[in-house]
Amino acid sequence: MDLFSVSEQEQAAAAPLAARMRPRTLAEFIGQEKIVGPDTVLRGAIERSELFSMLLWGPPGCGKTTLARVIAAETGARLTQLSAVAAGTADVRAAIKGAREARALSAARTILFIDEIHRFNKAQQDAVLHAVEDGVLTLIGATTENPYFEVNSALLSRCQLYRLEPLAPEQIEQLVRRALEDQERGLGGRGVTLEEGGLAFLAEVSRGDARVALNALETAWRSRAPKEGGGVALSVDDLRDAAQKSPVSYDREDAHYDTVSAFIKSMRGSDPDAAVYYLASMLAGGEDPKFIARRMIIFASEDVGNADPTALQVAVATSRAVEFVGLPECRINLSQAAIYLALAPKSNASYLAIDGALADVHREGNQPPPPRLRDANYRGAKDLGHGDGYKYPHSYGGWVDQQYLPDKLVGRRYYVPQRGVEIAMEQRQAESRKKKGDPGGTA
Repeated sequence: MDLFSVSEQEQAAAAPLAARMRPRTLAEFIGQEKIVGPDTVLRGAIERSELFSMLLWGPPGCGKTTLARVIAAETGARLTQLSAVAAGTADVRAAIKGAREARALSAARTILFIDEIHRFNKAQQDAVLHAVEDGVLTLIGATTENPYFEVNSALLSRCQLYRLEPLAPEQIEQLVRRALEDQERGLGGRGVTLEEGGLAFLAEVSRGDARVALNALETAWRSRAPKEGGGVALSVDDLRDAAQKSPVSYDREDAHYDTVSAFIKSMRGSDPDAAVYYLASMLAGGEDPKFIARRMIIFASEDVGNADPTALQVAVATSRAVEFVGLPECRINLSQAAIYLALAPKSNASYLAIDGALADVHREGNQPPPPRLRDANYRGAKDLGHGDGYKYPHSYGGWVDQQYLPDKLVGRRYYVPQRGVEIAMEQRQAESRKKKGDPGGTA
């Protein structure tokens, strides 16, 4: 054994537990069955040593880097790794040059793995693009951010996109057991055990991030292991002290859009519990409460409308309360409004009405109103026939039959009441028309 291999072994032994326990083959890889499970396209490609460029999108600790290494190992390809945090265009060009030389000398295929590729600017991403197009290398990019926002469309269109999910609790437990039992790379043979509840705690606190669970396990072991050797039983308190991890994970890109979308859809679906939960998620993640209040004002008209006209008043009042009170107290105002909006009867009739009218305006232009409705208050207006024949509704008890829509749109209906208060309003109007001798009325 030469000095270099000894040094390599020593470095491996000194690496963190999470790095030492990184799966080396597909057989060892845990999770992401929808992507690399049996009979999946990607697994089949790996087993046939067929390479194609891809983007791996998922939260930290779900296996993005590991999967890239496994693909390289299983297919026999060269693996060049870059981190977009530290690498620049010169590093990308150097990697491309190395791939060209390897292909020319030994027909070796190269996988360029770029971690956190979303941090590359457009020019840096474009530098990779041509090498991917020419087949000089296979790109595997890893990102925690939504690639549709962060990766330019040209590069995105040339890559398969795989979304990796956080590991399930049982998968985290499986990884921890493996680390406790593995005598070559893990803590096997050191007498390390977990007291009751320890395994479940690591699965919970990690929130799908294998690295968090293994780091907490290693930290707890190093802080509690006797100096003279011997076994150690780690309690939940030991693990909690070692983890020191906030359970809140909320990025202002992907989670921002996804969580507010779930918030709106929960209110629209009349589920106050889900609405309050997503509200709490946004607040705990540092979302601007004014932004949340603005979205509720829009929702009050778009999804509640005249089914409950008070909803808009509640939403606007909440927005003012947020400005006056601020956090943390305004969380109560936001919660009250979210619950009210969730429980209110729903109607998108106002939303459909304005969009329908706008569609007609864009399609047919601004149609002139009937002469009787035009302004008759300036000199010469009456000579043009403006106001001629107009019936003042108040002189007829509040309603009178006459044409209001432009001639070309007579009979067109934009507002169709759906439920709640607006139905009662429509019924009152219909009764008024009936009393006046017009069963259906005109547009």
